[in-house]
Amino acid sequence: MKAYVQFFLLCGLSDYLETTMSAYFTRNARKLAATGALVAGSAAAGWWFTQCNTHHARLGTTNVHLRYPASANYPDLTNHNNVMASNLTPAIYAKLRDKTTPNGFDLDRCIQTGVDNPGHPFIKTVGLVAGDEECYEVFAELFDKVIDERHNGYKPWMKHPTDLDSSKIRGGQFDEKYVLSSRVRTGRCIRGLSLPPGCSRAERREVEKVVADALNDLKGPLAGKYYPLSKMTDEEQERLINDHFLFDKPVSPLLLASGMGRDWPDARGIWHNDAKNFLVWINEEDHTRVISMQKGGNIKEVFDRFCTGLKEVERLIQAKGWEFMWNEHLGYILTCPSNLGTGLRAGVHVKLPLLSKEPKFEEILQALKLQKRGTGGVDTAAVGGTFDISNSDRLGKSEVELVQLLIDGVNLLITMEKALEKRQSIEKYIPKAK
Repeated sequence: MKAYVQFFLLCGLSDYLETTMSAYFTRNARKLAATGALVAGSAAAGWWFTQCNTHHARLGTTNVHLRYPASANYPDLTNHNNVMASNLTPAIYAKLRDKTTPNGFDLDRCIQTGVDNPGHPFIKTVGLVAGDEECYEVFAELFDKVIDERHNGYKPWMKHPTDLDSSKIRGGQFDEKYVLSSRVRTGRCIRGLSLPPGCSRAERREVEKVVADALNDLKGPLAGKYYPLSKMTDEEQERLINDHFLFDKPVSPLLLASGMGRDWPDARGIWHNDAKNFLVWINEEDHTRVISMQKGGNIKEVFDRFCTGLKEVERLIQAKGWEFMWNEHLGYILTCPSNLGTGLRAGVHVKLPLLSKEPKFEEILQALKLQKRGTGGVDTAAVGGTFDISNSDRLGKSEVELVQLLIDGVNLLITMEKALEKRQSIEKYIPKAK
């Protein structure tokens, strides 16, 4: 153990010992054992020295900023309106900026997207990402505050529930005069591999291999095919565009500033089943984005497929010796703190041309714990009174609870729309904010 301490003191990283070493060895024991790294004394110190020298080359960062006091390197957040900027203080920055995770990710890379993007015209963005699972532990003093604000007072001692039993859902068949399509999606990331903002090319390719191998073992209604972006034929690309399945290189400044567009399109791809109603994106914003969707208003059927497919993918990944990032406090770990917990967004495209013109429309959505987008995504406006309505919460409620919340809320919105069509008052239907 003395060799460890000497090594960390030489690197100026002695405060790693309590906060990161145990977490790293716990999460990466299988990988370290395979390389013979779990040895004592000078051999282990030598291995860590090698890692210290390679992290900066991999991530494109240096220690030059450490020559200056933290106050000289503190970002100018004067005109910023994001959750990170609301919670980062000079004192927190000074305490955390010299730390890095065992994979070499530091605080400045976590906050860079929030520094480069002061605000957003429609929503208050988070402005903070994790480069690996350990960021949530090493930089907890900032991440905990951001999580508290973004997730309505979710505290560090709280535990997140997980429930993928779709049989508990009540209702779930919407009036298709109003609901055009239904979708449930989430993200999952592979433990032991860095997240997209911090991963190396080799790690990204390992994610692709692990996930694609598991997906190719799916059977029955879930059986399908994987399409790597870098090897896609023109015909495949045109078909996936027409099916609205294809995702392209990020153009959002929020994602680009986080480093998620590096090496595009290397190790990115799309998998879908033969029925085209169960999809998995690989190495976009997270290691995977799992999507169940279909035309019409039967979100119960969509959620059934979502739960079945997600559990089967997890089983196949575990059979190959891997597992998803998860803990009892944060639930499933994803790149952006806004998606922690379930990572779930259950949504419908719904026509509300009259209700959307009501002055209290925004208040109604907030009271129902719902959010609206244009049908083209977060940066688009609604067309013809048609909106993408989804749950706003992710953390602190289970998957079943969030889908039920959407079902009950959208049914109420449709009831109000029908009342307005008859020129009736909707006052009695308006929920009170909780």
